[in-house]
Amino acid sequence: MATLNALMTEWKARLEPVLCGYCDWRYMIPAGSSTQRCPHCFRRDLVPLDVREELTPFPHRPEYVLPFTVTGERVAKQVSLFTHNIPFAPADLTPQNLRKRLRRVYLPHWLVDAEVEAQLQAEVGFDYQVVSHRERYASGQWVTQEVRETRIRWEHRVGDMVREYYNVPVPALENDRELVERLGTYPLEEMEDYRPEHLDRSFVHLPDRSPEDAWADAVPAIQQQAADEIRQAADAQHVRDFSWRPDFGYQEWTQLLRPLYATYYLDDDQQPRPVLIHGQTGRLSGERRASTKRARRMGFIIGGVGLFFVLVAVGLGLADLFVAEGLGLAALLVLLLAAAILIGALVPPFIAWEFNRRQDLQ
Repeated sequence: MATLNALMTEWKARLEPVLCGYCDWRYMIPAGSSTQRCPHCFRRDLVPLDVREELTPFPHRPEYVLPFTVTGERVAKQVSLFTHNIPFAPADLTPQNLRKRLRRVYLPHWLVDAEVEAQLQAEVGFDYQVVSHRERYASGQWVTQEVRETRIRWEHRVGDMVREYYNVPVPALENDRELVERLGTYPLEEMEDYRPEHLDRSFVHLPDRSPEDAWADAVPAIQQQAADEIRQAADAQHVRDFSWRPDFGYQEWTQLLRPLYATYYLDDDQQPRPVLIHGQTGRLSGERRASTKRARRMGFIIGGVGLFFVLVAVGLGLADLFVAEGLGLAALLVLLLAAAILIGALVPPFIAWEFNRRQDLQ
């Protein structure tokens, strides 16, 4: 059973486990940190965890880390691009606010080593060129044209294999696929051995999938590597109908941390909208929203101007009837102007609605 002192000894750093009561993400953060808002949902402050009961499924320190390599200039540029050209953007959505709220977060990933003995079979394909000739009539004469076509020759392969596979990546988070779709993958060849300095001012998200649960994703990943090895061994360009009967020997699981910047802005309802930035490529993902409240407010202002001109037109009309003739045309022109302004009052809310609708479709 883990204790806090044992964890700090293992991680070689003064850390404390915390929990977000809203999204249920669990983190290790530097001990003694002031009250911190969850960098995933930004809706609740993090609260301490019971080390003995709640640090599941895997509180142990990582073996490898992918460091933050994206430059501050790159992050600032991405943030500025994110806020650019949003019509009637929420008042809280500014590059300054997004930069001020940036948090460093490490996301976990499993790496598994496994030994495999298997009987397998597959078809491997070899590309070859077929040359033929085609006759066509052009400029009053027949012309022979050479045509090259690439075809595939398939050959059957059967055999036994004994292999050891190292550092096969497997998701350690239930929503890992969603995060990869939003931010892209991480290059494993850039990983470094874990050092406590990596955790400086950082949140370390703990896995929410145990190795036992993640093994179901490891098997097809290893199978894909085995199929690719068969293709390479045959010096072929393609492989299909790969099947095998594997027996897995030892398994060794290690943890890799992947870097992420997280920030947020507040929408019309003062609810946080998270914005995520890949810690190595700078790729940004977040929901861009126009403020319908600001758009309606602008519409009311324009509508108020239109009503003012309606009153002016009414005044000119009354003056034409009771004071001085000849103001009727001016009243009509002002009334037409007022009508145009009142119609224009509908434009800002429509622009905001249409922008948010297009964002929802993306």
